[in-house]
Amino acid sequence: MKKLKPENISQQDWDAVESPPLTESFLTGMKPVHEAHPDMPPRVVRGFQKSPRKSPVSIRLDESIVAAFRATGRGWQSRVNAALNDWLKEHKPA
Repeated sequence: MKKLKPENISQQDWDAVESPPLTESFLTGMKPVHEAHPDMPPRVVRGFQKSPRKSPVSIRLDESIVAAFRATGRGWQSRVNAALNDWLKEHKPA
């Protein structure tokens, strides 16, 4: 079975990798990550919102606004939400 090369990897790098075949003995010797690395913290998975408080929307914003908020890092959409909430405290929506 031929492996598909991801677009972000050069053909030269792809050809340089020598992956060993996955034999039955190799696969039976594998352990779950939590057993092989007990010191690794467990993966945290968010569940569903118990009572949805936010609505998914599609909105068009100036590119400069999106870039400025994205530059602040992870959680930028929550900061856009907070900025809109601050604006609503002093203004009435039309």
